Amino acid sequence: MAQVNYHEPVLAREVVDLLAGVPAGVVVDATLGGGGHAAAILERREDLRVLGIDRDPDARVAAATRLAGVADRVRIAAATFDELASVLASNRDFLGDDPVVGVLMDLGVSSHQFDEGARGFSFRVDAPLDMRMDPTRGVTAAQYLASVEVHDLARLLREHGESRFAGAIARAVVAARPTSTFELVAAVERAVPPAARRRGHVATRVFQALRVEVNDERGQLERGLVGALESLAAGGVLVVIAYHSGEDRAVKAFFDEERTGGCTCPPGLPCVCGAVARVEVAHRGALLASPEEVARNPRARSARLRSARKVAP
Repeated sequence: MAQVNYHEPVLAREVVDLLAGVPAGVVVDATLGGGGHAAAILERREDLRVLGIDRDPDARVAAATRLAGVADRVRIAAATFDELASVLASNRDFLGDDPVVGVLMDLGVSSHQFDEGARGFSFRVDAPLDMRMDPTRGVTAAQYLASVEVHDLARLLREHGESRFAGAIARAVVAARPTSTFELVAAVERAVPPAARRRGHVATRVFQALRVEVNDERGQLERGLVGALESLAAGGVLVVIAYHSGEDRAVKAFFDEERTGGCTCPPGLPCVCGAVARVEVAHRGALLASPEEVARNPRARSARLRSARKVAP
């Protein structure tokens, strides 16, 4: 597996800087990909080790190749990041007595998965409509579309920003029951008049919505955030990079809840409800890539990074 097939890690400098102050221990790269972030972390801190998690077998092979020079400080596991607790339990020999001092979650799909046309993630290549990040389990996008009802598909599309034509697209797709990427594109194009098409490809949001649904990305994010915070030692840092507004809103809401402890007291008044904060948020807004990084790596344009440090109870 050629390493060049994997994208340059987004906001790598910011990730490394955020982990610069954590104590020695283990960082969980919960979305390992090609190992770019893990390599940067290990290069900066010789007293850290990385437990990398990825569901994609291609990613695990590429990461193992990239990290071969520091293999004694790396363990790679085949799993999803919402399975973090079981991954930690099954890798106690690697963890030893070291605490988990950082968790990184770089959400979404990698450039490699887009580039591998046979996986069905891209509307630019005709391929079976698969879209599974782990091609060994779960239903494919084609299988999902073979049974989905129009109203359920329309609701999913609206949730991903396809508001005006969600109903028309859903009806066209259900009528066609596509099994390939180009069949799906054709169904979308039949539903959206050329004059009404926004900038960019007409099927972008449809492909995104299906990918998120097929891979249960929303549910995994919710469970993954809870598991990540539970796994961290006090003083450890949770870093999350999101690429679309729905993901970023979910991360922000989670950090706000943990920052306030779920306090229900009126704003501006002392807390009397007994809420206990679990994290400190260093920067209230999301960190964005610099113009220089975006010019070098266009994928960084949509990235939004949020982080929080776990506090002692």
